[in-house]
Amino acid sequence: MQFEEIMDTPAIVIDLDRLDANLRRTAALASHAAVRLRPHTKTHKSIWIAQEQLRHGASGITVAKLGEAEVMADGGIDDILIAYPIVGRLKLERLGRLLQQVKVSVSVDSYEVAKGLSELGEHLKLRVPLYLDVNSGLNRCGKEPGQETAELAAEIAKLPGIRLAALMTHAGQAYAKSRADDCLAVALAEAEALLESQRALRKLGIEVPDISVGSTPTSKFIGALAGSGVTEIRPGAYVFGDGSQLYTGLIGEEECAMRIYATVVSTPRSGTVIIDAGSKTLSNDSSAHRKGFGMITEFPDIFVERLSEEHGILSVPEGVHLQIGDVVAIIPNHCCAVTNLHDQLLGVRNGQLERIIPVDARGKVK
Repeated sequence: MQFEEIMDTPAIVIDLDRLDANLRRTAALASHAAVRLRPHTKTHKSIWIAQEQLRHGASGITVAKLGEAEVMADGGIDDILIAYPIVGRLKLERLGRLLQQVKVSVSVDSYEVAKGLSELGEHLKLRVPLYLDVNSGLNRCGKEPGQETAELAAEIAKLPGIRLAALMTHAGQAYAKSRADDCLAVALAEAEALLESQRALRKLGIEVPDISVGSTPTSKFIGALAGSGVTEIRPGAYVFGDGSQLYTGLIGEEECAMRIYATVVSTPRSGTVIIDAGSKTLSNDSSAHRKGFGMITEFPDIFVERLSEEHGILSVPEGVHLQIGDVVAIIPNHCCAVTNLHDQLLGVRNGQLERIIPVDARGKVK
């Protein structure tokens, strides 16, 4: 029986052949550039998909929060980077338990956070590996590259109970670019921000061995950085693909493994169609490159114009006819946000439901 015949909507469907191809493609990019792949699992929050990434050659994984790390460790994954500052007694106690279970690295961008990790390391009689976050243009976490980062690193390096393992950054600003050449420029600048910082540290006699860059758009250009000194990439959204990558031409539709299936439940007036997928299904992430909240590839002129919690309001042009009961498939603007809204994903191959994929780390924001 075809999965559409037994599927209830709204449903988040993953094309397993496309997922497999995406995992192989990015693993090959990393291998050919001789860098490690440490994918960010916040995109899928699934132990099974993380295990598949490792099977395809990933050296470890990245998570956003301590709670995600705990879930992945319980799932048997033993090399985890928590790319987020760990602050407060309760979280440090949890991290301490995790450090006794698996290999864990933690990102920092301040002396204060590093000091707390140092005290934890001393208590556990080990040295916590730290990734020092550097601002490469997103203007989120991290000091400025070069001297400012080097001065902070020099202070952190004096602390016992830690070791500076890597410099890291996330060039999320690449998602705002509309041309491949512009994304390449971001990728080059992302790497240079870390390499400049590494050179400044060497002048102070401090060697930080690893250079870790992150973001799916810039990972596409890792081949251009082969031999530059970059040692690791941390893409996340490549596993599913989404509108943020599709609209800019970074990927083709065949790389979009995620679709949200939704049913038309109302046609209250001409030009307006309502589906059973609102902000609690699609997320309210907008795009700088396309109107609306997702793309219906079968009807590209339709826009998911507005969302309330349980209603998606489609703007339908003349000549396009949708009726109550029709089912549409939507590529979301942002796959990571969609995943966290759902308990499970439906893994489909050749039109058949092959597996239910639990979203194991859903809601693990602490």
